[in-house]
Amino acid sequence: MNTTIADATSINYAATLLKQGRLVAFPTETVYGLGADASNPEAVQRIFTAKGRPSSHPLIVHIASPSQLADWASVIPDSAILLSQSFWPGPLALILKKQAWVPLEVTGGQDTVALRMPNHPVALNLLRTFNGGIAAPSANRFCRISPTQAEHVREELADRVDLILDGGACQIGLESTIVDLSGDHPRLLRPGQIGEQAIANALGITSLSNPLCSPEIRAPGMMALHYAPITRTILCSAVQLLTEIDRLITENKRIGILTYSLQYQSNPHVHVIKLTDSAEAYGQALYASLRKLDSLKLDQILVEQPPNNSSWWAVNDRLTKAAGFNHFD
Repeated sequence: MNTTIADATSINYAATLLKQGRLVAFPTETVYGLGADASNPEAVQRIFTAKGRPSSHPLIVHIASPSQLADWASVIPDSAILLSQSFWPGPLALILKKQAWVPLEVTGGQDTVALRMPNHPVALNLLRTFNGGIAAPSANRFCRISPTQAEHVREELADRVDLILDGGACQIGLESTIVDLSGDHPRLLRPGQIGEQAIANALGITSLSNPLCSPEIRAPGMMALHYAPITRTILCSAVQLLTEIDRLITENKRIGILTYSLQYQSNPHVHVIKLTDSAEAYGQALYASLRKLDSLKLDQILVEQPPNNSSWWAVNDRLTKAAGFNHFD
């Protein structure tokens, strides 16, 4: 495994590796992706092997232009044109009926494909140089914390990836919004920086159909436990946080605290990371902060529940899944 600063030479080399069926990790504005040639089933299968990801979980295909939608999708509704014009390049993936040739390895055996045009110069230059679609989930082991820096990819995948393009820290830090346009009505499958209301406004409708309600894995990030530290993580209110800190200290436990409002000093038993109360800035720092606490080999991580409003929807989605069923009602 080799890590290199992303420049014209390294991007050309990365494109060559992809054409050879090898794996390249690269930055996007959301998180780092683990990329393979989306037209090569064997290369795509290497993604699942490297991540330990079930083959039934579909991947997002990254493309360089909205004009490439027709290369991958058999049906392109007006809603897809509207959303790509409004939000691409950007953190929005669209699920559409796939072309017959698109490998089932990419789609998790389904008849749909997720497509996105990322808004990052390294990702776009790589896509244009490669001149094809790149299937790329987050460059981490399955269900673990997504990487927002090249170092995180090294920690997670080591020699499982052939090259890491280092483009610095990701600007957004949370995965893209996913909208399913393959049915009669648009459905929100995963929240992200682009909110439901912005999407509805672009489509000229009141709201999306059945947001976050799907009985099957239609898209990445839909499991109850995802984006998770190895350390047991609990989501709780500020009041519950103080109670839990006191209880765990009496049990001589080492604790990590992720908070945006609590004033609490770190000490030998308690390691505190205080983030901003801005949803976007919090989201950008979230995964790196969880990863830092997870690296300390603590007994438990306590996370203060952010506000419950639309601005924090994506952050709350990731935290709820990072904690799994470990939260206070």
